[in-house]
Amino acid sequence: MDLKSGKISLVSTGDGVTTCSFFEYPKNEKIIYASTHHYDKPCPPKPDFSRGYVWKLYESYDIFRANVNGTNLEQITSEQGYDAEATVALDGSRIVYTSISSGDLEIWTMNLDGTDKRMLTNTLGYDGGAFFSHDAKQIIWRAFYPETEKEIRDYQNLINESLIRPMNLQIRIMNSDGTNKRQITYNEGANFAPYFFPNDKRVIFCSNMADPKGRDFDLWAVNTDGTNLERITFFKGFDGFPVFSPDGKYFVFASNRNQAKRGDTNIFIAEWQN
Repeated sequence: MDLKSGKISLVSTGDGVTTCSFFEYPKNEKIIYASTHHYDKPCPPKPDFSRGYVWKLYESYDIFRANVNGTNLEQITSEQGYDAEATVALDGSRIVYTSISSGDLEIWTMNLDGTDKRMLTNTLGYDGGAFFSHDAKQIIWRAFYPETEKEIRDYQNLINESLIRPMNLQIRIMNSDGTNKRQITYNEGANFAPYFFPNDKRVIFCSNMADPKGRDFDLWAVNTDGTNLERITFFKGFDGFPVFSPDGKYFVFASNRNQAKRGDTNIFIAEWQN
């Protein structure tokens, strides 16, 4: 999207389904995204919600790299199963992403060309939606680790069907080499889409923790040690996927505000003031 004109351009192939696109910093000459187009042109079938609210982990997802206009497309993952949710460190040093290539959903990093893949997590459960800190020294992500026998059984049954149930996600942080892992949210809600503040000392994220029915998602902030939890938005609906611009001057998020019809999600940009 051109921020001045609002013009939207297609940069993927137009086939299959895509997710989780991100600019390749610091030059911004390339993008990365996950896609299924190389397996089949039609979009894969939607998940069966008779099992409740679930996310589908399409096994045909791989991560691709291209110029910002979509040309010079290259595939940088080819492992069996789901590879997606990729973002790039702002210094251009590594890509962080989620892969099921080990048999479970774990956080991995790799070089921009897909070489030197390293698994950083190794706990039964879902690890995903990871971002680097601005200095590339830390990684923030969302996770669900089943604990009871019932939770473990339910999780494994869903994974066997390439599904997950994202109902109780907590925010976690670690060093970019996988050391010093710790949890920084503790509630019964779904906490996801974490992103570092420009100073890397706080994290903004999306959560439904304030709504007993779990339908109202707002933006929250917390220190990287889990203290000083603060609610940022109070909209009755969905506010999510917050991201700061690399210089920290602007802030973008998705919201149901100003929707033309029920379920519409729009993109909002604002100047950020501390």
